[in-house]
Amino acid sequence: MEAHQHSPDSSSEECTVLEAAPSKNSCLQHAGKVADLYCSACESALCEDCLPAHEDHPKVALSQALEQHRSRLQERLGAGQNRLPQISDALSLVLQAQIDNLTRGDGDITATCTQTEEALAEEASVATLEVEHELEERLKELAILRMPCQPEENDQLDLVMETDGLRKSIHNLGTIVTTSAVASQSEAMGTGLEQCIVGHPASVTIVTRDKSGGACKSGNAILSAEVFTPDGSIVDGEILDHKNGTYEFVYTVPKEGNFSLALRLYDQHIKGSPFKLTVTKASEVEVEVSPSTTTATNSVANATPSTGSSDGTKRRGKSPGQKKKGSKRASSALGTPRRKTQNPIEDDLIFKIGTKGRNKGEFTNLQGVAASSSGRILIADSNNQCVQIFSNEGEFKSRFGVRGRSPGQLQRPTGVAVHPSGDIIIADYDNKWVSIFTCEGKFKAKLGSGRLMGPKGVSVDQNGHVIVVDNKACTVFIFQLTGKLIAKFGSRGTGDKQFAGPHFAAVNKNNEIIVTDFHNHSVKVFTTEGELVLKFGSNGEGNGQFNAPTGVAVDVNGNIIVADWGNSRIQVFDGSGSFLSYINTSADPLYGPQGLALTSDGHVVVADSGNHCFKVYRYLQ
Repeated sequence: MEAHQHSPDSSSEECTVLEAAPSKNSCLQHAGKVADLYCSACESALCEDCLPAHEDHPKVALSQALEQHRSRLQERLGAGQNRLPQISDALSLVLQAQIDNLTRGDGDITATCTQTEEALAEEASVATLEVEHELEERLKELAILRMPCQPEENDQLDLVMETDGLRKSIHNLGTIVTTSAVASQSEAMGTGLEQCIVGHPASVTIVTRDKSGGACKSGNAILSAEVFTPDGSIVDGEILDHKNGTYEFVYTVPKEGNFSLALRLYDQHIKGSPFKLTVTKASEVEVEVSPSTTTATNSVANATPSTGSSDGTKRRGKSPGQKKKGSKRASSALGTPRRKTQNPIEDDLIFKIGTKGRNKGEFTNLQGVAASSSGRILIADSNNQCVQIFSNEGEFKSRFGVRGRSPGQLQRPTGVAVHPSGDIIIADYDNKWVSIFTCEGKFKAKLGSGRLMGPKGVSVDQNGHVIVVDNKACTVFIFQLTGKLIAKFGSRGTGDKQFAGPHFAAVNKNNEIIVTDFHNHSVKVFTTEGELVLKFGSNGEGNGQFNAPTGVAVDVNGNIIVADWGNSRIQVFDGSGSFLSYINTSADPLYGPQGLALTSDGHVVVADSGNHCFKVYRYLQ
C-alpha cells in the first residue's frame, strides 16, 4: 500500500514535466493548457488557469501524483490477484450452494485485474486518471469482499438402519441423518489438548458449530481423532457422542515425549488442529493455570451445551463412515495471528453482535465505535446512515439517524464519540461535517462545515475539545464544542508530521493525540499543538508491524490498542510504542476491523466491518 514518494522539487520530476507532450497531459478544463499540478482534495489535474479555484487546496506535482497513483493501483492489483488462489482452493472443498458465489467473485476479480493490467501497460497521463480511479475503487471493494472460502455445509447424508423397526413396520426402515456442523467453526477444549500423564486417561471435549458459529444441538457428526507418537505410530482412543453437539475423545499414551493430536470433522481439521501434546511421567507433571486461561476456558464451556452423561454413544478413535485420507488444515483467509502460549480455543472473544442487514442489530459497513461511561456501546453504521446503541452486554437499546444532506441528517457516518456532557459526536464523511446529538439522538448542532473534506474519526480530549481526523485532507482538527477551531496540524505526505489517509484517533492521560496513519502503516502521537511525540510501526505482518492501521484506543495504564485492518488483528503496545501482545481473535477471525474502543467494564469492542458485526473481547490490563 505504501507509495514511494519523491520530493516535488526533485530534478527528475521537473524533467518529466518539461518533456511531457502537451497532448498527453492537456488540461481537461482549459484547451491548449498543460496540466503540471494535481489537487489532492479534488483529485484532479490542474493547469495555471485552474489555480485560482483551488487556491486553498493541497497540491502536488502531477508527475508525483501519477507515480503515487500507479503505485497504489499496482498494489491493489496484487491484492486482487492474491485472492484468486484462495477461491480456487475453496472451490475444491465446498458444496454447490457456495460454488455460484465463489465463481462470480472469481470472475469479477479476474476481469478487474485484467482491465487494471491493461491500464498499467499504458503510459500514465491525465487522460487515464479517471479510468484508473474507478479501477482502484473497484479493486479496493473486491479486496474486502467476503467470499465463503471455508465450507459452510458438510456432505454427510447417512442412512441409519433401524432393524427392530424394520420388523415392525416398513415405515421404520431408517432415518436420514445430517448435521449443520462445519470444521472451520468447530473447536476443542480440555487439558488433554496440551498435556497428559503416561498411562493415565486424558480427555478432550469437541464442540461442533455451524457456519455462523452457533453451537450444534444434535450429534451423529463424523469425527476422527488421532494421537501421533514421535515414531509415527498412532495411539487409539474412544470418541463419545453426547448427542447434543458435543463429543469427548478419551485416550491413553503409553510413553513420555512430544506428540501431535489431530481432530478432524468430515476429513478437515477443526480449529487449532493438530495440537502439540506433551506427555510426562506423573512425578514430573506441574499443572499451571493462568487467570486468562481459566477465564477463557470457562467462557467457552458456559456457552456450550452440557456434555451429558456416560450413556452416550462410544466410538473407537473415529466415527462410522470416516475415511482415512489426508486433509488440508483450515486457515483464515487473512492469516490472523494466534497467541503462541495458548491453544486457539482459549480465545478472548466474549460475544459478537450483528449480521448484514438494515434492521435493529444488523449492520452494513459499520465503522466507528465508542463506549460511554454509563455502560453503552455506540456503533457508526455507515451504509445504513445511523448510529446504533447497545449495552455493555450486547443488548440493543436504540438507534437514530435519517439519511440526507441537511443538518441533523446523516449521509455516511464513519466516526462516533461520546462527550463528557453526554452528547454524541458523529463524523459524517460525505456531508463533510461533524454532527452533535443529545444522548437521546436529538440533533443539536454541526461543526467543521466548510473546513472539513472527509472527516473519518472523532475523539474527545480531556478539555472537552473535539478531535477530528480528516481522512481526505490528511489533517487533524481540534474544535470547541461550539464549533470554534482551536488548532489543526498535518498535511498529505510521508513525513513524521504528515499523513496518508489517517483514520481514527484516541487521547491518552497526557492529553496527547494518537492517530492511525493508514497508508503510511504507522501510529503517531502528537501534542495538541501538533508536535510529534512518538511514531511507531512499519509495513508488514510481524509483531509491531501494520498493514493499514485503523481503530485505536488507550487503556488506564497508557497502553495503546490498535486495529490492524489489512492483517485482520488487534495489537497491544505500551506507551512508548513497544509491542506487547495480540488480543486473541483466532477462534472467530476478524475481517477488516475498523473502529475500536474500551468499554466501561474494561473490555475491548471492535467493529468487524467485513463480517458486519461488532465483537467484544476480554482484555486484561
